[in-house]
Amino acid sequence: MSHTNRKVVQHQVYVWDAFVRSFHWMLVASVTVAFLTEEALLIHVLSGFAVGALIAARVVWGFIGSRYARFSSFIYAPSITLRYVRDLLILRAGKRRIGHSPGGVYVIMLLLIFLAGTVVTGILVYGDEQQTGPLAGVVTNETGETVEEWHGIFADISLALICVHIVGVCLRSLVYRENLVRAMFTGYKRK
Repeated sequence: MSHTNRKVVQHQVYVWDAFVRSFHWMLVASVTVAFLTEEALLIHVLSGFAVGALIAARVVWGFIGSRYARFSSFIYAPSITLRYVRDLLILRAGKRRIGHSPGGVYVIMLLLIFLAGTVVTGILVYGDEQQTGPLAGVVTNETGETVEEWHGIFADISLALICVHIVGVCLRSLVYRENLVRAMFTGYKRK
């Protein structure tokens, strides 16, 4: 290894393990396919099931995974989060965190919750309209329309949270001068 390559490696830390990176990009793909295939029911449903399976796996990994993947590693007080978001919005670099940022944690948790809500209500709608799937027959005709409305609401909130996430990643990359997208591919961030 050349002197230059050693210098680069010494100034980086491995943050995002292979599971977290794979989960992230598979979730991006599955959610994108689900949003784009509402009319192609089978593809929409299968991508929705994929989203549900990915979320379930991520929840498990949040308890048993690597250091930066564990939920216990990214609990921040609301005051720290508000200060972080304020600083980010005025393009001021506050205290830098190697793992998840205080603002990012809340967006990610909300996104996982609302995506899970989208999946569950989607399965309920599918069971009602197609009379198939794991929750077939749970929803009655009287409640089916309400569940379908909630499915749309959860999906819309998820889409809004995805936009907030993307804006946050762009702002954090700019303010802290680090390429977070590259880090989600390689797993490495600067120390």
